[in-house]
Amino acid sequence: MEERILEMARTLSGAGEADLPALALLCAAAQACWESRLPRETTAEDCGPAFLCAAACTAAADFMAGQGTAASFTAGDISVKGPGGGERQAAARSLERTAERLMSPCVLPGDLFLKGVRG
Repeated sequence: MEERILEMARTLSGAGEADLPALALLCAAAQACWESRLPRETTAEDCGPAFLCAAACTAAADFMAGQGTAASFTAGDISVKGPGGGERQAAARSLERTAERLMSPCVLPGDLFLKGVRG
């Protein structure tokens, strides 16, 4: 499962080969985060492909949010334009929303806290 999440997160984020160790850690953290939100009787496998996609989207969003790239730069006669920080942040937010939407049927709300209730 971990390799499939990493492969999908790499595709979504555009991470390069040098970024794979960091992305792999983000994938493991995303997987653990989503697993912690599952009800006791539900497994990641019960969620089907939605779990893999959500974990990959979450990891890719976290990776993209941490990338501080310039929108463009010029060196002599050469100019390079790429996605600016705002575009990457917007894409990261979109991936986060997608992950939440995919997992909404399977998970407990992330902001639900019950004090003193035994499950």
